[in-house]
Amino acid sequence: MTQSYDYKNPVIEQRADPWMYKHTDGYYYFTASVPEYDRIEVRRAKTIEGLKGATPAVVWRKYDEGPLSANIWAPEIHYIDGAWYIYFAAARTTETDNGLFDHRMYALACQSNNPVEGTWEEKGQVKSKWESFCLDATVFEHKGDHYYVWAQKDPDIEGNSNMYIDKMVNPWTLKGDQVMISQPEYEWEKVGFYVNEGAAVIKRNGKIFMTFSGSATDHNYRMGLLYADEESDLLNPSSWHKLDKPVFATSEENGQYGPGHNSFTTSEDGEKDLLVYHARNYKEIDGDPLYDPNRHTRVQAFEWDENGFPVFEKPVPDAD
Repeated sequence: MTQSYDYKNPVIEQRADPWMYKHTDGYYYFTASVPEYDRIEVRRAKTIEGLKGATPAVVWRKYDEGPLSANIWAPEIHYIDGAWYIYFAAARTTETDNGLFDHRMYALACQSNNPVEGTWEEKGQVKSKWESFCLDATVFEHKGDHYYVWAQKDPDIEGNSNMYIDKMVNPWTLKGDQVMISQPEYEWEKVGFYVNEGAAVIKRNGKIFMTFSGSATDHNYRMGLLYADEESDLLNPSSWHKLDKPVFATSEENGQYGPGHNSFTTSEDGEKDLLVYHARNYKEIDGDPLYDPNRHTRVQAFEWDENGFPVFEKPVPDAD
């Protein structure tokens, strides 16, 4: 039986910043920002569409006060050296702004084979060069080293967030050699806010490709692409090249607005690369788009061009 790669979108409603990982046990593991921004959930299923009906396990909840008490954003689940880790951002509640844009990065760990049923422990803050707004950490392995990529506000650079990379001493500690590999420079990255965030990595065709998202989280949100040669020094900023145009953006004709903050996975049969992302199916938003709950998780297959680069096309319409 031939598998269809046309997934019924949205795959999961009201889940933004989706992270979907296919493990060696044959299960897909999924986590994302929940509309309440108050907890971290993990669900698993044998199929992508099975994730929709899977019971989410709440593996961590925010504190009532202090540094981990507000706006729990963009968790990712990774399997590193025989253990599970979740990376996420959290802020502190304040009297004036409820912690908006006061985020720091944190890590959780779980030693169980099944992270949905296992016990998670806090490993503390993942500290970088500055105590400033930072979020959207992802990790990837290359040539035996683990790299950590994240978005952060440099106090000396105009704008909201740039992207940085560093090697890891262990899954919750950076080596301390962070370098900036991207900052908002094109107009499409600077609509509403000067933003580079939400990195995701896929290695193919002798290159390391890194998608990211830019601009405000309304219909102007869109994805860009960095790439580096797999033999290059990934801690050398000159190894990374940025395309000057977005690679995935709003499609008015398909009714998809503000697609971005993606992850990558593969189809159930392992034959097709898949883009996992969030988008809304309407353009006009009442109030701050960060508090509009209807960024839904979507999945679609993509191809590679003759030069070995990913071709994402347009976000597909919602299923009938």
